[in-house]
Amino acid sequence: MVADEVIIGRTNGDDGSFLLGTREIFWGAVDASPSNVGLAIAVTAVAGIAVVATLVYTSRRRKPAALLPQQWRALFTPDGKLSDGGVKFLKKARVAGVDPSIRSEVWPFLLGVYDIRSSKEERDKVRAHNRKKYEDLRRQCRKILKRHDTSFKPKEVYVGNRRENGCADENNPSCSQRQQCSFSTTTSNPSETSTGFKESDFVTWQRTMRVDAVRANGEWITYSPSQASSVSESRAQRLAKSVRLRDYNHLEPCRIHHAARLVRILEAYALYDPEIGYCQGMSDLLTPIIAVVDDQDDFEAFWCFVGFMRKARHNFRLDEMGIRRQLDMVSKIIRCQDGHLYEHLKQLQAEDCFFVYRMVVVLLRRELSFEQTLNLWEVMWADQAAIRAGIGKSGWGRMMRFGAPPTDDLLLYAIAAGVLQRRKMIIERFDCMEEIMRECNGMAGNLDVWKLLDDAHDLVVNLHEKI
Repeated sequence: MVADEVIIGRTNGDDGSFLLGTREIFWGAVDASPSNVGLAIAVTAVAGIAVVATLVYTSRRRKPAALLPQQWRALFTPDGKLSDGGVKFLKKARVAGVDPSIRSEVWPFLLGVYDIRSSKEERDKVRAHNRKKYEDLRRQCRKILKRHDTSFKPKEVYVGNRRENGCADENNPSCSQRQQCSFSTTTSNPSETSTGFKESDFVTWQRTMRVDAVRANGEWITYSPSQASSVSESRAQRLAKSVRLRDYNHLEPCRIHHAARLVRILEAYALYDPEIGYCQGMSDLLTPIIAVVDDQDDFEAFWCFVGFMRKARHNFRLDEMGIRRQLDMVSKIIRCQDGHLYEHLKQLQAEDCFFVYRMVVVLLRRELSFEQTLNLWEVMWADQAAIRAGIGKSGWGRMMRFGAPPTDDLLLYAIAAGVLQRRKMIIERFDCMEEIMRECNGMAGNLDVWKLLDDAHDLVVNLHEKI
């Protein structure tokens, strides 16, 4: 009798490769005795069930039911606190996300603008303070702009068709991080008393913000048609002039207005956190927030962005230490989960996972559709909110999906899952890192975000104690 040991479990991607599973024995030859025949039939039946389960599971996963408005409102006590310290809310958000109609209410909780255990009275005080602080920052921006208001020249940002730093390809990860950056390499957190600010840096950031804002795509319009349709041309022009936006005549009013909002909030952030200032890619992270939050609440959008950047700011440090740590973790996840794939990457000198650089910097924003981005981010934010609130593995009890505890690094598990879904192609067809990078950059529109999250949660369950 010859026994070959194989893995049976659910597949990891359309290529039929396996991510997680249990070991079964397939028999290459068996004796013709009734007991052995029966055993062979039983094993074959088990294998058949596993294959059927695999085929069912690997079809595109249906989006789970998001947190609905009535469910959200039912979670609050009479004094405006989330019942049970927000556990039910976070359980739902980290599994299924949030209904679009309540995102502007929910995101400030997920992003730490409001404490998850706060009352309405406490939130009203925070809201008033945040509005005043944002208005103070905007006043400072206007004063600096007035002092340095000279004619804007495109050549100050471009040299021919190339960026000043010699990068022509915005999809090249090594370019996208370094373009138009000017900031400190310190690691301290931003605060209202940040020091080391230079007006000359701010003026440089302003110029770059304006160019990036005008170049921002209009993908958000389909997601937020009511916001787009409510902008008149005169209103868009007024806001554009207030932030000295230029070269925008080719844009429709809603995109002009959107670009001006980007500049207005990014300017305030550069003053709030001058250690980071502004770098290309930050506008990609802000766009979804201002598409969700109306412009009359720009101060709320600003503080949501501040909450987002508490972690994401390390992606924009000039020394790239934050990026390196994350690439190292993606590499470690792949090594622990799939040694065969890791060895292939090592042979190609790609084990540092530099091919997912862009995914890390802008948090899969360019690989996912607009709505998929919101789905992924709010699930990721729910994990981070649970950790901030001190709700660990024990807090979820039996309802914890897949048994996956909250993690600060769900994004990295998702990125690793996306690579693992393509393991067969990478091993059999790719002979250099550049080919893998092209495949990763070509994932846009080809990812099922809910299956990606399923696979990411599986990896968390399997590896979180090892990573």
